[in-house]
Parts: sequence; C-alpha cells; structure tokens
Amino acid sequence: MPIASLSVTQHLSEALDHEEDYDCLIIVLGQGSSPPAPYADVIAEHAEIDNRVGKLPVLIRCATAPGKRIILVYTGPIHRDYDDVRRFYDAGQECIQLALSVGVRRPLLYVVSEGADERFRFATSITWLGTQQAIWHPLEAREKLGERLEPIRHIGLVGQGALPPEHLGGIEYGLRLARDLAGSEPERMTPLRFAEYCQQSLEPLAVSVNVNRDVDSLKARYPLLMGVARASLNVERHHPCVVRLEYAPEGPVQQTLLLAGKGVTYDTGGADLKVGGAMAGMSRDKGGAASVAGFVAAVAAIAPPGLRVVAELGLVRNSIGADAFVPDEIIESAAGVRVRIGNTDAEGRLVLADLLTHLKTEAQAAASPELFSVATLTGHAARAVGPYTALVENGPAREQHSAQYLQLSGDLWADPAEISRVRREDYDFVQPRTTADDVLSSNNAPSSVTARGHQYPMAFLAIASGLNKHGYQSEQPLSYTHIDIAGSGVERGDWQHGKPTAAAVLMLLGRYVLATN
Repeated sequence: MPIASLSVTQHLSEALDHEEDYDCLIIVLGQGSSPPAPYADVIAEHAEIDNRVGKLPVLIRCATAPGKRIILVYTGPIHRDYDDVRRFYDAGQECIQLALSVGVRRPLLYVVSEGADERFRFATSITWLGTQQAIWHPLEAREKLGERLEPIRHIGLVGQGALPPEHLGGIEYGLRLARDLAGSEPERMTPLRFAEYCQQSLEPLAVSVNVNRDVDSLKARYPLLMGVARASLNVERHHPCVVRLEYAPEGPVQQTLLLAGKGVTYDTGGADLKVGGAMAGMSRDKGGAASVAGFVAAVAAIAPPGLRVVAELGLVRNSIGADAFVPDEIIESAAGVRVRIGNTDAEGRLVLADLLTHLKTEAQAAASPELFSVATLTGHAARAVGPYTALVENGPAREQHSAQYLQLSGDLWADPAEISRVRREDYDFVQPRTTADDVLSSNNAPSSVTARGHQYPMAFLAIASGLNKHGYQSEQPLSYTHIDIAGSGVERGDWQHGKPTAAAVLMLLGRYVLATN
C-alpha cells in the first residue's frame, strides 16, 4: 500500500529552507486568514484578473515559490454554527486534485487556520488526510497500472497543531487498508482473499491475525453466519471465514475495545433477491469489516499505551441458489437464541450476532471493555441521517455517554455521526410470534420504508447475541454501541462507483487513541 512520504513542520519559513525539495506551494486558507506575507502581493495581483480566487482552487505563477507556482484554495465559511472541519478536508481534496492535473509531484502544503475556533484544532492534519482520500485509487487499478496512478511521491505539511508524521502515516495506513478492502470488486475480495489481504497488510504491525476457514468449525461456532453462507458453499472460492485480529499493548491493559465487523463481500439479497438494479454496489457491503480492520491497523501503527483491541470480522457472500436459506427458517444463534428469519436480505445482523456472542464472552474477563458492531447495515440509516454515521447504544453505553463522545470525536476529525436511541418499540418489533422462536430477525419490507428501520436491528443484535442480559441493571453491565455506516461508507452515496470513505475509523481513533497522544 504505497503512501507518499511526509514531512511536518510548524512554520513556513522552516520548510522553505528546503525549497528545492518541492515543486509547488499549496496554500489552504481558512476564512479570515491571510496569505503568507512573501506571496501576498502576487496573490492580490492575480485576484485582479481572476474572479475564481476565493471561490475555486486556482493556479498562480510565482517566480519565488517552489516550482514557480502556487495553488491557492479557500475553505469557505468556518464561523457559522453548522460549519465544521470538513471544510479543510474538502479543501485538501480540491487542492491535490488540481495539483495532480498540472503535474505536481512534490507539493508543500501550507494550512492557515488562524482565527478558527476549537472545532478546527486538527485542521492541518485533516487537510492532509483529505489529500490522501483524493489521491487513493482502487486496489485493482493499482495492481494493474502500477505507481503511475498515484504519482505524488512526497508532501511537506506546514501548519499549527499537526500530528507527528509517524502518527499521520499510521492513520493513513489504516484508512487506506479500509478503502482497499471495501472498494474492491467481489472476485478480487472474496471472503478468503479479504482475509489474505488483511494478513499481508497487517504482517508488518504488532497485530495477531487468525483466520478460521474450517467449514465444520464455522458451523458449530457461527451458525447464523453459516446460514447466510449456505448457498455459497457450492463455490469453493466463495467460502466464508472469520478473521480475528488482536492488538495488545506493551505493559498493562487499561481499556479493551471489542469490535464486530460485517464483511458481506457480495450481497445478492439471497432468496429475497435484490431486483430492479438494487444489487449494483453490493460488493461494498463489507465496509464495516473493512473499517474495523483499518482501525486495528492504525491503532497498531500508533501503538498507544494501555489499549487492547480485539476484532472479529465475519466474511461471507450472501448468494442465491438451491441451498440458500429462506424466510421462515429458525436458526439457533451462537448464544443459543432461536432466530426466525424474516428476510434473507437482512443478513448482516445475522453475521454480527454470532461475532458479538463471542466478543461478549471475552469482554466479561477484559479490562474496561467496550463492544461495538460496525456495518453497512440498513438503508434506513442512509434515509434517516443522510451521509452521516448512525450510532445506537445500549443502556450501559448510554450511561457512559459512549455515542456522545464518539460524536464529539467525529466532529473534530471530519468523520461525523448522528445519535439514535433504541426504544421499547424496537424490542417489541422483534419479539417472537410463536413458541418455536425467541426473536424475529426482520420484517419482510426494506428497512428504508420501515419505521425505526435502523434502530430495531440493534435490539435484535442485543437479543440474538445475549447482550440484552448485560444491561445497566445486570450483575455485569457491558457497554455496546452499534455503528451503522450505510449512509457514510462511500462518497456521495454512490455505492457502485463512489470512493470508500473508511467511515468510523477516524471517529474511533479520535476517541480512543488520538485523544491520548
């Protein structure tokens, strides 16, 4: 996974001492900020003949700048109640796209955020992260066409409050892993090839990777997941697996995060087949597992003290065929809960429930545990909160303000989220209708047209995994937050062609890693 090398300085004059290392100066100006004095006159003179200045990215000839050129980008408004640091992230994307189009290979990126309030404290780092999102190309394209797709070799970053380059590099390594995994087509990233790419990418890091691909073992330990996988077993290359990742710090563990990632490498809908073009883009239904893998990679690269991270990724293809699971079936979960299938296109929650069952058991003996599930779970999340991540907590998580802290972190790191509540109606919705079952997986309508369509699945997950027995009034409460990235997982909501965003990775890092570094 090539990443352009990075150097970081706090002051422009310091970076310009090595002007020969760069072929362009990129200036990103926050609202109310002034261009650097050495170039102010040149910029003002150019503005007299170019009305795009202040509105669009512009290229300016300047004999005294690195490479004799300046790219100038304004963030737009940042002082209104509803502005956030994505202004800088977007500016990072815009400036590097222009830089690439004019042949820049070694830009010096200067971020000016003077006068910005605390919401923008990480603006310099986030601008650079925006450039990396824009630079990224899909894994299959890089494997075929090589390094010429991403020709930028080095970036110099200048601005106040920038993270150290080794931390930024570690963050981007995780984000890039998440994008690669989420954005690959269904044959390049089958369940087993997804696992293989995790092994290859995490091998340089202090992460243990265990892949369970034994069909009999999976049937015994992950019965709901294997119900989803049943129709895929006739095609060997589509066989399922579960990947366990673990990062353990040096020294004592003070906090343990346990994450379940939905990795449906292709979702046909199963017997409840997606029709009318709705199947296009369903190779991205593995975005939750991709984000979890990326988060683990970034944690290991930064190596924060005291934090242990355990993840299980359920990797499966929801195929259709003679042996496909169907509605009305009753499958007993790993927790011994009898699940009646309501809709085979609600497969992600079945995968997550078994993963959560095992993580729940492990959490009971862990230091300060918090559990999460991350998934492109429901169209309703995208309908309800648009391009934002949806957070749904159980009682203990709500007592700890888990989602509130995550939301605050997301606001600071350009990875925003909205908070939803799970209510009694959600638990009522999945109650069994007969004595033959304990819980209903879903109704038989799309979540996007179902009231509370992204909240009630969390109630199902709690029941099917046994987490409902660990509420805040139980003997051993366990904090659990469900993270639905169905609205935030790709740019512009374009599931077939949009770039994956690695949603939730920065939010989680900001909450549990970067706040302590």
